Amino acid sequence: MPISPDNAIKQAEALARRGETQQARQLYQALLEKNPADLKAKEGLAALDQRSAQFKALTALYQKGDLAAVVEQGERLARQHPGIAFLHNLLGNANAALGRSDAAIGSYVEAVRLRPDIAEAHVNLGKTFSQLGRLHDAISCFRNAVRVRPGYADAHYSLGVALHMLKREAEAVAAYQQAIAIRPDFAEAYDNLGIVLRGLGRFEEAAACFKHELTLRPKNAGTYVHLGIALGKAGRLPESNAAFAEALALQPNLVDTHGQKLFQAATICDWTTLAAEADKIATLGLEGPAVRPFVMLPLEDQPVRHRIRAERFTKERFTLPEIGPFAHPPARPERIRIGYFSANFHDHAVMYLLARILELHDRARFEVHAYSYGPEANDEMRRRARNAVAFFHDVRGSGHREIAELARKDGIDIAIDLMGHTENAQPEIFAHRAAPIQIHYLGYPGTTGAPFIDYLIADGTTVPQGHEEHYSEKIIRLPHTYLPSDDGREISVSAMTRQEMGLPEQGVVFCCFNNSYKIGLAEFGIWMRLLAEVEGSVLWLAAANEWARANLRKAAEAKNIDPGRIIFAQRLSMAEHLARHRLADLFLDTFHYNAHSTASDALWAGLPVVTLAGRGFSARVVASLLNAVGLPELIAHSADEYERLALALAREPNKLAALKTRLAGLKKHAPLFDSRRFTRHLEDGYAEAYRRYFDGAPPANIDVAD
Repeated sequence: MPISPDNAIKQAEALARRGETQQARQLYQALLEKNPADLKAKEGLAALDQRSAQFKALTALYQKGDLAAVVEQGERLARQHPGIAFLHNLLGNANAALGRSDAAIGSYVEAVRLRPDIAEAHVNLGKTFSQLGRLHDAISCFRNAVRVRPGYADAHYSLGVALHMLKREAEAVAAYQQAIAIRPDFAEAYDNLGIVLRGLGRFEEAAACFKHELTLRPKNAGTYVHLGIALGKAGRLPESNAAFAEALALQPNLVDTHGQKLFQAATICDWTTLAAEADKIATLGLEGPAVRPFVMLPLEDQPVRHRIRAERFTKERFTLPEIGPFAHPPARPERIRIGYFSANFHDHAVMYLLARILELHDRARFEVHAYSYGPEANDEMRRRARNAVAFFHDVRGSGHREIAELARKDGIDIAIDLMGHTENAQPEIFAHRAAPIQIHYLGYPGTTGAPFIDYLIADGTTVPQGHEEHYSEKIIRLPHTYLPSDDGREISVSAMTRQEMGLPEQGVVFCCFNNSYKIGLAEFGIWMRLLAEVEGSVLWLAAANEWARANLRKAAEAKNIDPGRIIFAQRLSMAEHLARHRLADLFLDTFHYNAHSTASDALWAGLPVVTLAGRGFSARVVASLLNAVGLPELIAHSADEYERLALALAREPNKLAALKTRLAGLKKHAPLFDSRRFTRHLEDGYAEAYRRYFDGAPPANIDVAD
């Protein structure tokens, strides 16, 4: 039924007030076609034209970047035309770009109130919430946008970003995939999807995402970096390094990528590359962009440079938020609350070291919490951790600030970072101050370089007196060794033979079960000379990647050593792994980055270890263990002494047998394997750090008495 001209004018005016300009214009034009003299229709059309011109001029100002003018003129126009969602959305954009988050949110909220069907306004509001860390509010906005317009790729992408930030990875994957399905050329969605898949351990799928992204953005250095990391995680190390090389060719100042490339060269024992880049190794990360500190530990033993790199990396990567001071406790607590933070509360080397200490903590003195931000697990080590602590917090879906705030709410007095600069670490938790006292321990053998970490747990060997300048933290020195041990570790009693392990029945078995990246050219050269000097001897190494195995065999051939004399041990259960140490004669340590838990395992199993005490923390760990077990004579202080010591022991089987007998006796009472005694010392260090805090004294070096 046709409407009257008056009703049509009213309808057109209502459409114009709501900003539905095109529909209003069509209605006015239809009225003028029927009655060219309709004055109200002419005036309405003229008003629309004038308003459109004003809006176009305002949009032009925004596109020019004259944001202050946009806000000024936009607010005036919004007062003239209060029902136009377009104006409020544009005002929101301008205020957001100016950093005026509250004003932007107000404008976007008004825009979606006026026109709930404008998906862009929902997305803009959600992005502003995301920037403020209000991720749950952001997700609601993005879901509203998707409901309004299911085919809006940016809404699905933005939803994926927010879900990923909340560590809701499976939902993030679905959102990114939906964005890509709508827009197959959405390079950023491929990039983020690859990052999430990589975090989920789906490395091949992640690599496929980055490769597809490179078809869209072939000259993007960052994508090559992501591809290199994914391929490395997938075990495709040469391809990984090729991707890193492409990234560096496009952007030579990617220092961190250069460091990762060198670390992977170490992982495959490509010493030719490392020798060719020796000069670069010495300067990497000291100027220009920072390099992640962990990758440099096996490349050189220079604690001065390690500290500089750690401090520069921390300063570049982690902002220090404004944190209010902790309220000083009115009285000393009956029990000090300590919180251990890690991604590795599961079947991991750190947990094999720490589990017994968690079980032995004095519940009368300490209330022990664990904050796990790593993957879900249900293995024996996770169960031991859960059972050992008073409170186990699974915080893997929480943000850094949320975790820190939870610890503060829990009243944690001492927060202990078990990760440092290792993979999956979250230093941001400590940047947000999880506790008034923050300590770095165990996971990373060196300084964090972080101003928000107060103490480092060490001992007099790993950080001798006079070496404190290499560490940004104050040192808590334990009396024997910093490395804990589980004196309840079971060693399999099953009979093992050399033949079963692929070893010769006769002859000396030198072994080193360290990761391949720790093996350097210098020590390998010594090992080959030992094989040449000791007839019938073999070198027993941990199973390595195929390229490391090939390079090690090739390096042996270059030294005129039969590569068949290098034998690789496959993974076994911990009890069986400990038992097979009985088949070896002598453990040979690596130089820049010593054995840590692997040396503790060897000594626990009764296998002597020869080490070279270096300069930095990571190069002095085995010296610490040997001092704590009572075998300081196995510590060499030069490469020549290391070689002479190992050769002398290999040539004197009676002396070596006596050494093993002595080690078996020491094991019963040595501080290294007295877990209860060790735990008391560690607790005394915690208690003294807390005493200083309670007394209002700043952190200072602490020497724990035996």
